Amino acid sequence: MLDIKIIRENPEFVRQQMQAVQDPNAPVDKVLALDEERRRLLAQVEELKALRNAESKRIGQLMREGQRAEADALKAEMARVGDQIKEFDDRLKRVDEELFDAMSRIPNLPLPGVPVGKDDSENIVVRTWGEPAQFDFQPLPHWEIGEALGILDFERGVKLSGSRFYLLKGLGARLQRALIAWMLDVHINDHGYGEVYPPYIVRAQTLFGTGNLPKFAENLYRDAEDDLWLIPTAEVPVTNLYRDEILPPGSLPIYHVAYTPCFRREKMSAGKDVRGIKRGHQFDKVEMVKFVEPEQGEAELASLVDNAEEIARRLGIPYRVVQMCTGDLAFAAAAKYDIELWAPGCNEWLEVSSCSLFADFQARRANIRYRPEEGARPRYVYTLNGSGLALPRVLIAVLETYQQADGSVRVPDVLVPYMGGVEVIG
Repeated sequence: MLDIKIIRENPEFVRQQMQAVQDPNAPVDKVLALDEERRRLLAQVEELKALRNAESKRIGQLMREGQRAEADALKAEMARVGDQIKEFDDRLKRVDEELFDAMSRIPNLPLPGVPVGKDDSENIVVRTWGEPAQFDFQPLPHWEIGEALGILDFERGVKLSGSRFYLLKGLGARLQRALIAWMLDVHINDHGYGEVYPPYIVRAQTLFGTGNLPKFAENLYRDAEDDLWLIPTAEVPVTNLYRDEILPPGSLPIYHVAYTPCFRREKMSAGKDVRGIKRGHQFDKVEMVKFVEPEQGEAELASLVDNAEEIARRLGIPYRVVQMCTGDLAFAAAAKYDIELWAPGCNEWLEVSSCSLFADFQARRANIRYRPEEGARPRYVYTLNGSGLALPRVLIAVLETYQQADGSVRVPDVLVPYMGGVEVIG
């Protein structure tokens, strides 16, 4: 959520930024109108309350002086003032609720260095690493590799749960588990993250804190009876660990990493990526989350991106880093970079990580603050997150990059210990 002062003091700038992020219908004007009405109502109610306080003292003075009739008349008048105050308070509460709702629907402002563009066609590839694997045979897509090896079962996945579900079996399931355990160990042991095992079901307030609600409710799974929601990513519970807290001096930066399954209805991607396991309603992800001081935000974003890249480098899979333009930024992001692995069987780049800096946008929604030093006023933290990395797309890239002419798949060296010494899936 933005600071209301930014909208109040720089409305034209905010409107321009909404055009840049392709959200021209963001309720900026509604916020301005409600904010003005709120301040007007607040001034009126405060004036009435001041009058009531002053006249209450006068009533006491009149009673002490024995002027009961005048005191009773003034009491009756203050009763009417009390009714007015209640009416203003009720109107103020309604305006506060409307203002809060309108504020919650305005996306974050992009950082000055974010390139301006209308959509993903204007994103910028900032660097690439590695050379695509060369084959002396026609490389197969993962859905053919997996089914031939008996490690990927689409038919039974659909039988159990419907479209966009599948089963990993045998060494396929073990490879998925090996990737998760290995990625966690790299981030914990080499990058300094503390592991968290969070709930996979959260309250609506938790999703509001990260910006998933109210805007993306249709893409989430919900238990309506208890008003609980399945998480779309570990970012949601981990970012909210410190909701409504003031972190003590010296506690920042905080780095957390978590593995969770993720659940998304994928309504916005209907008809896309129907072959294979690239896009499903349930998938696994290792997520990195940071809480830092504002001055360190951009440096921490660069470090976060490198942490994600390191996983790709150690797997030996070519990748590229893409900077999102303004028109392709996520709702809550102020800056964002994607890491994409090359999948030679699909012949495409697969996004396996989105690394984002949110500035204080999420912290304001979740009320996460820190105290810079003893006695100092609390400030909002900056939050960041990024996948480190997301499955099953890493699994896809491994299967397609390390496939061999006989249909088997060589296990990347870093994963062999996590596969119990298995070097080839065949």
